[in-house]
Amino acid sequence: MTRVVGLDGSVEEDVNLSTSDVESMYRLQVLARTFDQKAVSLHRQGRIGTYAPLQGQEAAQVGAAYALSPDDYCFPTYRDHAIYLTRGHAMRDILLHLSGAGNYVDREDAKGLRTFPPTIPIATQLPHAVGVGMASNYKDDDCAVLASFGDGATSEGDFHEAMNFAGVFETPTVFFCQNNQWAISVPRERQTASATIAQKAHAYGIEGVRVDGNDVVAVYRAVTDALERADDGEPILIEAVTYRQGAHTTTDDPTKYRDEAEVEAWAKKDPLDRTREYLESEHGWTEEDEEELREEAKEHVAEAVRAAEAHEGYDADAIFDHVYAGEHPRYERQRASVPENPQVER
Repeated sequence: MTRVVGLDGSVEEDVNLSTSDVESMYRLQVLARTFDQKAVSLHRQGRIGTYAPLQGQEAAQVGAAYALSPDDYCFPTYRDHAIYLTRGHAMRDILLHLSGAGNYVDREDAKGLRTFPPTIPIATQLPHAVGVGMASNYKDDDCAVLASFGDGATSEGDFHEAMNFAGVFETPTVFFCQNNQWAISVPRERQTASATIAQKAHAYGIEGVRVDGNDVVAVYRAVTDALERADDGEPILIEAVTYRQGAHTTTDDPTKYRDEAEVEAWAKKDPLDRTREYLESEHGWTEEDEEELREEAKEHVAEAVRAAEAHEGYDADAIFDHVYAGEHPRYERQRASVPENPQVER
């Protein structure tokens, strides 16, 4: 398993990243966790719908998304809030989606981003990602596609079909599996008898890579290399080994199926702690820097909540947006069937 930054923040091999880049990735991780903790609280208060916490997976998501270029495509899942933040989506829009009033692509400033809305059905985005990769080849579009999913998705037929297509047609696809050890209440060892998820790639004629998913630098490097190779027609499966510290969703109780000792052991490998310790030892990060960052993150989240809750809803006409690239012949009749174009409330 590839690792660059050790559990204590020490460097195990050359990082080859600027201080600015590592600080940016740390800031994004802290922002994602601050948002995550607030979102759990918002659900408890009935202010957003069911929420899938990401705590413990910040490094995997930030490292992967940070490696993407603006021209690359990205297919996240319902837990990948940090991917959206890293890709430049407004936190307000993420909250609107969670409150049932948006889909991440409503705003003008998000339309240039090649990031698709989150998928709720498990693994259905993987064939889509392969198809977009094939289309980009046909159009000579110089880009790659990152498809994110959890370890549970590898038990779905869509995963195997997508991998097979990618291998046969050499699509520019990076399959990014966040192996967080649990598919709801099912542990990884009950998902598959394979020693690793990465080795599943060999059945489809592509390479499998295993990386420490709590090491943001290692994830960034692995995905950067994979995207370059995918763009040259070499699809790759990356298994980022990480851990879901919280519940599967806010309707789940992990104490019913998970040993607390396991959670505590993984908490000692926390991705934020590791990145911070690396910054302190190698780049002079101070306690004052940390306090300032935490306050900025709290204010950012608070402002996003205020902006989302001030949203007054969309016209019913908005349901026609983003279905087709242009006007559809049926739109005129369908729009006429909406009585007086009522507001759709949050």
